[in-house]
Amino acid sequence: MKKPFFKKWWSYIQDVHIETVTSDYNEELHVVLSKGRYQLCTPNAIYSYEDKYTNFRDSFAAIKLDERPIENVLILGFGLGSIPFILEKKFHKTYNYTGVEIDDAIIYLAAKYGTPDLQSNIEIIQADAWQYVMQCRDTYDMICVDIFLDVHIPDKFLTRDFVEILKELLSENGVVLFNHLALKTHEIVLANLYFKDVFTKVFEDGVALPVKGNIMMISDDGAMRKG
Repeated sequence: MKKPFFKKWWSYIQDVHIETVTSDYNEELHVVLSKGRYQLCTPNAIYSYEDKYTNFRDSFAAIKLDERPIENVLILGFGLGSIPFILEKKFHKTYNYTGVEIDDAIIYLAAKYGTPDLQSNIEIIQADAWQYVMQCRDTYDMICVDIFLDVHIPDKFLTRDFVEILKELLSENGVVLFNHLALKTHEIVLANLYFKDVFTKVFEDGVALPVKGNIMMISDDGAMRKG
């Protein structure tokens, strides 16, 4: 949806409320204009923020997309579509996207505020991400995991079994990016423990990239090496 000029201008001074919906998974989902961007948030967490979703934006810069043969991307936890937005608008990549989102209210908001201005091929599937990956027979060149209920990643997505399945769904030289909240001290500790005890047990060359209140776990550091 095109941003109203006055509201967009005013959003650089203070956030402008656009719409609030409820769902079976989120008691409050707010769309606001903030610094000229549509932001999807709950009272405690930001789910999408266009190109200011810096955890993924900075991660994409780190993995050197131009050196990766990427065509098909799987997004687990779609939000308003910040991931394809960033890749298309900031990195000029038009990949084929499969977005998996359990919350039909978020899918509604993405169709209204997130995806209409994008040129990339995007298919959004309403499904539980666990069930989707368990049944999936396709492979992907990049898998982005951004699964939260408010500030929490559901426990089933923190198991080694889940990470093993992600590895099976990767094409040769594919890459996984897994977003973990790491704003408070206990969140940083838990994220680092997960990285050490689970993630790198599956992806031995994995790296943990701290990005402004998050730790992005990346399966392959090959494209991040200098030289």
